[in-house]
Order: sequence, then C-alpha cells, then structure tokens
Amino acid sequence: MTASLRARRNALFALFFLNGIAISSWVTRTPDVRDLVGASTGQMGLILFGLSVGSMIGILVSGPLVSRWGTRPVMAVGVAAMAVGVAVVGLGAAAGSGPVVALGLGLVGCGMGGGEIALNIEGAEVERLLGRSAMPTMHGFFSFGTVVGAVAGMALTAVAFPVVAHLVIAAAVMLAGLAVAIRAVPSGVGRRAADAARDAHDAGGERAPAVWKDTRLLLIGGIILALAMAEGTANDWLPLVMVDGHGFDAALGSAVYAVFAASMTVGRFVGGRFVDRYGRAAVLCASSLVSAAGLALVVFVDHQWVAAGAAVLWGLGASLGFPVAISAAGDSGENPAARVSLAATLGYVAFLVGPPVLGFLGEHYGLRAALVVVLVLVAAAAFLAPAARNPRPVLDDGGPDLPRDPVRAAAPPSAEEPA
Repeated sequence: MTASLRARRNALFALFFLNGIAISSWVTRTPDVRDLVGASTGQMGLILFGLSVGSMIGILVSGPLVSRWGTRPVMAVGVAAMAVGVAVVGLGAAAGSGPVVALGLGLVGCGMGGGEIALNIEGAEVERLLGRSAMPTMHGFFSFGTVVGAVAGMALTAVAFPVVAHLVIAAAVMLAGLAVAIRAVPSGVGRRAADAARDAHDAGGERAPAVWKDTRLLLIGGIILALAMAEGTANDWLPLVMVDGHGFDAALGSAVYAVFAASMTVGRFVGGRFVDRYGRAAVLCASSLVSAAGLALVVFVDHQWVAAGAAVLWGLGASLGFPVAISAAGDSGENPAARVSLAATLGYVAFLVGPPVLGFLGEHYGLRAALVVVLVLVAAAAFLAPAARNPRPVLDDGGPDLPRDPVRAAAPPSAEEPA
C-alpha cells in the first residue's frame, strides 16, 4: 500500500467516524429533545420527517454534484452541514421549538444523504485500488463513531447535562476533524468517470445503458433499502422503543442504543474477512436472517433484558448490509460511480419513508408493533441476497476455475496497484 493510498483510506475512516458522532450525539438525546419540545410520538415522527426530507434532497443532488465537482467537495460540504445541523437541533430543543429541531435534522439529513453517497463512491474506489474488502471497515468507523457518541450521550443524559451544550460541542469536534481529514482526499474522483463517459460518446461511441435499467442492480438496491431500514430505524427510534415499549428509563434506553451501535461496530470490523471467505451473497443472506431474529425478539417478547440482548442480534445483522451491498453495486457493471450512487439512493429511501411511517403506526398501534414492517422487509432481503453474488472467477486457458480472492476477482484493472 502506497503512503498516499494509506492516507486516503485513513481519511475516509475519520470522515465516516465523524458522521457516526453526528448521528449518535442527537439520537441519544432523543427522549430529552422530545420532552423539551413537548412532542407526542406522532409529532416526533413529523419532526423526524425533517431528517428524511433533508436526506432525500442531499441524495438527489449528490450524483450530479459528484459528476460536476468530484467527491472531495461534496464530502466536505456534507460533513460540515451535518455538524451545523447537530448544533441547530440543540438550539431548537433549548428553545422548545419543534420546527427548529426539524430544520436542524433537515441539515443533518442533507449532509448525510449527499455526503455519504460521495463517501461511498470514494470508498468503493479506494477498495478497488486496495484489491480487497474495505467498505465494511470504513462503515465500521461510522459505527465506532456512533458508539463513542452514544456512550458520551448516555453519560451526559444520566447527569442531566444540557442538550444544547452537548450538541454544540459535538458539532465543533466534527468541524475540527473535517479540517484535518479532508486534506488527504484527492480531487476528481467521480468527475473523471463522468468526463470519460462524455468523451467516449463524443468520439462516436455508444452511450452506456442507463444503470437504472439493470435488474440486478435494482435487486441490490432492494437489499440496501431493507437493511438500511433496519439500521435507520434503530438510529431514529431505538431509545424510544426501549423507553415506551419496554419500560426502560431514558439513560438505560440510551445504553441499549449504545449496545446496538457496539454490535454494528464489531460486525463491520470483523465482517470483511467473512466477505472475502464466503462471498457477498452468503454474508448478506445471513445478515438479514440474524437482524430479523433480533427484531422479532424486540417485537414479540415482553421482557426487558431479552429486548436489550436482541439489540445485539439486530445490530450484528444490520451491520454489513449497506457496505457489502454497496460494494456489490459498484462491481455489477460499467460506470461504478453511477451504480454506487443509484444503489445508495435506493437505500436512502428508507430514511424518507421510515420515520413518518413508523411514527404514524406507533401512534396507533405502539412502537413495538410498528417494527413488524421493518421485520418483514429485512426477512425479504434474505431472498434478494443472490443478486449480490461475486462474479465468477476467470478461467485459465479453458482449465478449471482458479481460486481467487472474491473482492480482487471483482475489481477491475487498476493503474495504481498496492505495494
């Protein structure tokens, strides 16, 4: 691995980590935010809709912006928007204003939706240059950030530390980390692919088929949608599910979320070796079944410690869905940047429909019953997993298949090989 590639990879680790800090910092204070603004479950669903709307705005503009400017500026603006949004959430809570909290969540969502698509495009490129599975570890740093933020949030909730001070400090940490990390990321990724496609078309070549017409890619997007729904539901609702659905106090509800985040982190840091050994399809199928088991225990077993333990299964199962399916999307055909963008967009639809739908269902049937929708989607993802199967190894002069690393076998030739 060259020094520049190592620095680039480590910068992505740091940026994913900062995004995790942003999410968990506000999520662990969700019960406090709800109490400060005096919102019901249904009203909290509407406030969380700000996160969904912002996410979809960021998602819709991210692809064109990456094609025009490359991943680096889109990533930088995205992380900065998340930091500002976290601070605005704190200010809105302190003012008792639900609309201001929703505005802050909109900024968080816009930065997350746009910035994370650019991060995933950049990450897929770095994984290709490395020639081995790296996306799970990158997302592992996101989960590690959620653990750090969740532990801090749990402790600050227990001592009744002011929400606004907590979230403003988190925003300052994010901006400082961004200023350091972004310098190691080269410019032009994503833009170069778009320029090459235009040049080929202008030279008389045929225009590549639209990626949204690829059935296999759409199936991979369905896997991402389902498992992102499982992850996003925990990020939005898990503390409240534990408080309202299982009788935990606010601090213990945040502790269960920390357990979930820790499980996500472990799954992502160790998952790469399973992907390299067993392939993406098998890992995604197992992940879906494990996450579905955890969700089923939370929904149907009326016992606090069973619910807390089920958060481990929920987190382990959801941990590899997004990063592994994103890698599969990038390897599914030509123009990997556009494929990663489309697959991530389909996955982020979960962030649009999830909070308001679960809030509406939770208002009428209870939050635990509302999770049945997520359970069904996650179980269905197990049947879509074959779409993420690794490409077949190349035959050697008509002889038997040669054993090859599955990620390296899927990676296209690269001008920059690791040392």
